[in-house]
Amino acid sequence: MDLRRIMETVNMIDNENLDLRTTTMGISLLDCIDSDSDRACQKIYDKITTKAENLVKVARELETEYGIPIANKRITVTPISLIAAASGDSDYVKYAVTLDKAAKAVGVDLIGGFSALVHKGYQNGDRVLIKSIPQALKETERVCSSVNVGSTRSGINMDAVKEMGQIVIENEKINPLNNGNLVIFCNAVEDNPFMAGGFHGVGESDVALNVGVSGPGVIKTALEKVKGESMDVVAETIKQTAFKVTRMGQLVGQEASKLLGVDFGIVDLSLAPTPAQGDSVANILEEIGLESVGTHGTTAALAMLNDAVKKGGIMACSHVGGLSGAFIPESEDAGMIAAAEKGILTVDKLEAMTAVCSVGLDMIAVPGDTPAETISAMIADEAAIGMINNKTTAVRVIPVPGKDVGDSIEFGGLFGYAPIMPVHTESSAAMINRGGRIPAPVHSFKN
Repeated sequence: MDLRRIMETVNMIDNENLDLRTTTMGISLLDCIDSDSDRACQKIYDKITTKAENLVKVARELETEYGIPIANKRITVTPISLIAAASGDSDYVKYAVTLDKAAKAVGVDLIGGFSALVHKGYQNGDRVLIKSIPQALKETERVCSSVNVGSTRSGINMDAVKEMGQIVIENEKINPLNNGNLVIFCNAVEDNPFMAGGFHGVGESDVALNVGVSGPGVIKTALEKVKGESMDVVAETIKQTAFKVTRMGQLVGQEASKLLGVDFGIVDLSLAPTPAQGDSVANILEEIGLESVGTHGTTAALAMLNDAVKKGGIMACSHVGGLSGAFIPESEDAGMIAAAEKGILTVDKLEAMTAVCSVGLDMIAVPGDTPAETISAMIADEAAIGMINNKTTAVRVIPVPGKDVGDSIEFGGLFGYAPIMPVHTESSAAMINRGGRIPAPVHSFKN
């Protein structure tokens, strides 16, 4: 045993906010399909509570054995629009309530998969599920919802983009915080362990364990030791640090899979911040040499960070997946919050940054009187970035009633708080109301 490396990891945990951000069990519900929705829900509850019965217990045992904090224990399931379509029900709220009940029974933090995939068009189950989202999130505590509205192969479903803007506004009227549990994707992935966008894809095995590693504080501390060095040295330092963090994630993921008797899926290499001091992606970018995140050079620094994290991660683990990159939420990250409050970080700059990172406009708080068409246009812009660049992008936007630029909203817990960011007031309604589909780009045709 190399005592120096052991102590290095201990220091990362004690002083640099290193943790395993999530262990997420993906569970297929395809064998729970039933034309009787009551029977289907019972099958769903029974399968989740059987397969995930020991998930939290095993995670806690591994925390004790290895001394590595596992921040969240979660579940993803097959998109419910596929499972519930056989029932003929007019809404799918009972399915969401069943997921919530099962999540509480096994003790996980969140359960994802109240989802629909409509990037090329709707099937009837998709329509019903999307209309059910506001009530489903109102009646549950741990359920997360996602809708995929575009892909590089199929283009962007603008009818779905328009509808999701309206759903966001409906959520606002019920409880704006419910929009924190809703993500609208382009190029959604089937093995994402992070919420709120996680679901278990139909191409996945019956049950699999995916893990998400994190460590913004570890990366920043490593960069403090190479002040003034060239960008080559910065990239190499990030790469080597990401390698160590990913090895830790792979170790815990493989051990958890063995103990649970399920397949080991992937390690997601995402740098996921929290409001805790020293656990910020923005602070990494500032350590690279920016006076504040959001100023000129931010996109270039983020591109290098994202690439170096992935290069280090894929050397450490053969099964890398999920989103894998840097999350840049307006809330959750103390450095991003500070830059947004000063007006340095804007929605337009965040949009540019999403072209080179793993997600999109994440946890963006906007004025409560923002029109649905403006929300839809923000979704369309992000979907276009994802479609053209053949990458995953997403929108998790939160209009806050009665709030305007200069105000803030307190989310609490992991989400922290967010200043209300200005959006363009010029209308996008005529474009959004056209509907139809934006065709796939020419480079999508690879066969």
